[in-house]
Amino acid sequence: MTEVDTAEAFSGFGEGAVEFYDGLLADNSKAYWTDHRAVYESDVRGPMQALLATLEPEFGPGKIFRPYRDVRFSRDKTPYKTACGASVGPFYVQISADGLLVAGGAYRWAPDQVARFRTAVDDERRGGDLEARLAALAATEIEGEAVTPAGDLLATRPRGVAPDHPRLHLLRHRSLYAHRGWAPDDILHEAATVERVVAVWRATRPLTEWIDDHVGPSEHQR
Repeated sequence: MTEVDTAEAFSGFGEGAVEFYDGLLADNSKAYWTDHRAVYESDVRGPMQALLATLEPEFGPGKIFRPYRDVRFSRDKTPYKTACGASVGPFYVQISADGLLVAGGAYRWAPDQVARFRTAVDDERRGGDLEARLAALAATEIEGEAVTPAGDLLATRPRGVAPDHPRLHLLRHRSLYAHRGWAPDDILHEAATVERVVAVWRATRPLTEWIDDHVGPSEHQR
């Protein structure tokens, strides 16, 4: 794994981070949040800000997602997210009771983006290029495990697509990304977490570049 200069900006997530989310899973209430907010700030949000600052020279500025859920149109009225996630462009990192999750790609596409994706995948040159990039990604192991391609899939083939299309498996995608996760361990609380994030983001960069070149942002984004 390529070394990066972690300086003193990030020294790991706090020892109480995983326990904080274990507790939130058991009691997703304002009372729990209020009682444990100091742990969230010191062991979760603060380290996540430091992690993003450490990564910024190579990947650019990032943002941390708000911890409160939008429950207006959801049957699930629990008020708080059970993970702290952050994004840097097409890259994502998250800490939760399950440990660390790192990913790169596109997690949600508007209809116009899906249409451009399918047009590109249908093309022999561009679709073949994506297949090659995904194959290389799937063969990439970080600490002994592969970076796994994933995404939201149609249950059946898109309308008008032949059942024997050579890239039917890709044409079913309504989003496309790749990820690698780690269960809670000692490294989560050390500066070496930076190395894990960097490794996954670098590995997924060929995928994010293809998406940027052939899909791009939605034309309907404000």
